[in-house]
Amino acid sequence: VGEIVAPVLVGALDSLGNLDTTFTGGVTVALASNSTCGGLGGNHNRPRSDGIATFDNLDVDRPGTYTLQASASGATTATSAPFTITALNQ
Repeated sequence: VGEIVAPVLVGALDSLGNLDTTFTGGVTVALASNSTCGGLGGNHNRPRSDGIATFDNLDVDRPGTYTLQASASGATTATSAPFTITALNQ
């Protein structure tokens, strides 16, 4: 299992690209369909606080290259930059 060490932050942006601190809806993250055939573990649903949802316990069950998609009711789906999970020798 590859742990995503840094928290994943998802921010709600207004039409001008500024953080919308009034948006408080829930956010869901998932592996994008173009990702390697892995599974995402951890808490996939988080509330937003001041326009930001923090996912601090995500992991992927196999090495590969992935992207995350974040979605929320009333907001456009966002896709992350690609990232790579590598196997660690234990």
